Amino acid sequence: MKLQDKVALITGGGSGIGAATARRMAAEGARVAVAGIPEDGVRAVAAELESAGRSALAIPSDVSDAKQVEASVARTVERFGRLDILVPNAGIQLHGRDVNLHELPEEVWDRTHNVNYRGVYLTAKYGLAQFLKQGGGGVIVIVASVTALSGSSANPAYMSGKHGLIGLSRYIAVHYAKYGVRCNAVCPGALERTPNHDNHPDPEGRKARLEGAIPMGRLGTPEDIAPFITFLATSEAGYATGAYFVVDGGLTVS
Repeated sequence: MKLQDKVALITGGGSGIGAATARRMAAEGARVAVAGIPEDGVRAVAAELESAGRSALAIPSDVSDAKQVEASVARTVERFGRLDILVPNAGIQLHGRDVNLHELPEEVWDRTHNVNYRGVYLTAKYGLAQFLKQGGGGVIVIVASVTALSGSSANPAYMSGKHGLIGLSRYIAVHYAKYGVRCNAVCPGALERTPNHDNHPDPEGRKARLEGAIPMGRLGTPEDIAPFITFLATSEAGYATGAYFVVDGGLTVS
């Protein structure tokens, strides 16, 4: 129970990495606020945790809306009394619409960055404000992507936003260390289901192509990523800050 009585707020918690992290942190003793959309997924994950005897709170919210993010932090603190861990994870990927930059519709760029970059900024902003208000520091684990580590992605809006998250995490690590705050980023590799997976133009072709490129021979799952996020939130990772951690089955080194 390495997170016993800690309070975590996880965005994008209704599915994928966010849901897996909520389950993992709750199993380690954390009280978990599950935030994001769609509402059904968020409520289902929180209900699942509570039915297993864990403490959980569902907060349907849009991370691109500042008032909703601020309210998410406030509701977490109102319910659990404090905030110790922040996991800005919510993200979208518009696949076939996120095309060559010279053809990229402005609304695709804006929508992607409003969630993937602005959403993390807002989550970190209001989370940091709460950390400073209560004292005692805190932990932020930002979910970026291996697409941030090269220029090969075919989705420029998605790639550039994820790249920016590494810079943001380093800024937080440097400037908030004096307040006892640690911040790291996790860069998941290719998972079985991408954000907005059902809208991918060729999911089976993607699977075949990537399985051939990954040394471990398989795509990842949210359950492959959640333990790393959880570990970084524990005191055992107490000297780790300003870093990014790649969890990709060897994809980026092959």
